[in-house]
Amino acid sequence: MRFVEQLPYETREEDHVTITMADGVRLSARIWRPVSSDREPVPAVVEAIPYRKNDLTSTRDAIHHPYLAGHGYACVRVDLRGTGESEGVLPDEYLEQEQRDAEEVLAWVAAQPWCDGNTGMMGISWGAFAALQTAARRPESLKAIVIASFTDDRYADDMHYLGGAMLSDNLAEAGTMFAYATCPPDPAVVGERWREMWQERLEAARPWVLEWLRHPHRDAYWRHASLSEDYTRLRCPVLASSGWADGYSNAVTRLLAGADVPRKGLIGPWSHKLPHLGEPGPAIGYLQEVVAWWDHWLKGVDNGVMDGPMLRTWMQESVPPSTSYEERPGRWVGEPSWPSPRIKEVAYPLRGAAIVMADEEEVPRGRPRTVRSPLSVGQFAGKWASYNAPPDLPYDQREEDGGSLVFETAPLTERLEILGAPSVDLEVSASAPVAQVTARISDVDPDGRATRVTYGVLNLTHRESDEHPEPLEPGRRYRARITLNGVGQAFPPGHRVRLSLSTSYWPLVWPAPEPVLLTVHEEGAALTLPVRPLDEPDGLPEAPFGEPEGCRPPPVTRLTEPEQAWNVTRSLVDYHSALDIVKDRGLQRYEANGIEVGLRACERYASVADDFASLSGRSAWTMTFSRPGGWDVRVETSTVLTADAEEFRVDATLDGYEDGRRVFSRTWNETVPRNLA
Repeated sequence: MRFVEQLPYETREEDHVTITMADGVRLSARIWRPVSSDREPVPAVVEAIPYRKNDLTSTRDAIHHPYLAGHGYACVRVDLRGTGESEGVLPDEYLEQEQRDAEEVLAWVAAQPWCDGNTGMMGISWGAFAALQTAARRPESLKAIVIASFTDDRYADDMHYLGGAMLSDNLAEAGTMFAYATCPPDPAVVGERWREMWQERLEAARPWVLEWLRHPHRDAYWRHASLSEDYTRLRCPVLASSGWADGYSNAVTRLLAGADVPRKGLIGPWSHKLPHLGEPGPAIGYLQEVVAWWDHWLKGVDNGVMDGPMLRTWMQESVPPSTSYEERPGRWVGEPSWPSPRIKEVAYPLRGAAIVMADEEEVPRGRPRTVRSPLSVGQFAGKWASYNAPPDLPYDQREEDGGSLVFETAPLTERLEILGAPSVDLEVSASAPVAQVTARISDVDPDGRATRVTYGVLNLTHRESDEHPEPLEPGRRYRARITLNGVGQAFPPGHRVRLSLSTSYWPLVWPAPEPVLLTVHEEGAALTLPVRPLDEPDGLPEAPFGEPEGCRPPPVTRLTEPEQAWNVTRSLVDYHSALDIVKDRGLQRYEANGIEVGLRACERYASVADDFASLSGRSAWTMTFSRPGGWDVRVETSTVLTADAEEFRVDATLDGYEDGRRVFSRTWNETVPRNLA
């Protein structure tokens, strides 16, 4: 990234500004704005997230908010109620209270003498959720939004459930927020009230996974704040982005197709990162794109920002399997609208073990095939949403395919490019009332290495409805369609396209209550690919984006070394298997305010042989905050999830420490019925 030292506007920063809500709760904000806004008001851009503006996001914030301020905007970064230096508690994600707070913040900002009354919202992940959900409420001042790594469907396309099957990230995200929502405010900012505020957070804490487990189907809990329920609620322009390695790429194309507002989509090769910080690369000059967006929609500049294709995306080239990439080779392509009239949905029949390409002779039908996958299938699946630290992309799929039902093309005679969401149509019967199937597409090179391109999951009890799933009748045939995650991918000549079907994909997906024998019948079985014809123009110049740039963040001193691990272990003595993940940032001192912060997160997903009752997941966090000579606190959380055929069990602990002395402790031991999960 190129750090920009000179910007069009001189700026000032206010690191703690309180915004009082209607109920008296005060939210804490950091504001960057042009010095000239004292006499010449400017538009304002708000970002509202729960991740602590004073320390944990301060480096990231300092790259892009001062940059935008230097281009003539007031940037307001708000800690959500109950986080950072904001008062109150945060009992769950995306609640009505949070959205009312956002509306009040926007009204407050629009009324400030340094704001001209026009506002925007932006963010990645939670911040993008907040912007989209607030936009759906149509606050008067909000004129446009910029969102990255978001979803418009909280049930079907977030880190909780996928195809009606529960993701392990349901536990991992709950563990993350169990820690973040119980951290103390900074005494240097809020004063002696910090203990009272911290105690209130600790007393209100509860493992969020309990609530998420109680809603295994699409219901009012998930429909709340899901724009996909009614796209007409969105009336302001939106610039939406994500990455193919992220868990949220589907939302970009779905929003382009469903919304009826000025909109642009951008999908790169990235993990869960902002595009100017994108990994795997190439990162792009995203902040220049954002400035142009705000200039047009908040300042009325006629700069052609809506010219060109509706969707700009990275067409990925073939790569060997790896859990991490610095760069993904490929090229930028553009589509004039979405769905694109240039993409052709091509169905390839499944016959025997073959995917029959259009130019091949008809392959005779084969007998039904069966699969009962071992629990080891999925250990190389990577994360639902890659963060690229530690390396968390899927590894070589050959071992996974050994426990799967595999269909494969002959070596391709010409290049094949796909752009969009593949699907698989199947006729299946199962040996149990609850069964799931995971479908994976891999790029198989001439040496046999298999790189996963995309995947999808379906809990077969959800084959007709996420709202009202129905158990299977063992032995009865059912039609089912599995929609895989969207992707842009090129398959070179000589490579094969492989479709793999498995009845488990642990630990990425929590398995069905018991092992299942799945029978796949050939009648109507097909893989449908969204083929982008090779003779279609790319619709973009070779280098459509500038170099990544931003402002130089304040220094951070590393006091201890970080640790990252992603270890798969198997014992051939007692047949225990485990995936252990460590994300430890090490102890860091933020020189701008002297605060020292440590963060260590450990996840463990374990099982024994193919004993479905042996499954367990654990998310444990330790977060420390201190200043030399005065303040030293620590929060430790642990959430353990286990299950039998009838219910989930959650065992959780929360401990708070001050100066090495435990000042708070609570445990939870609760069960939740599985209800076809």
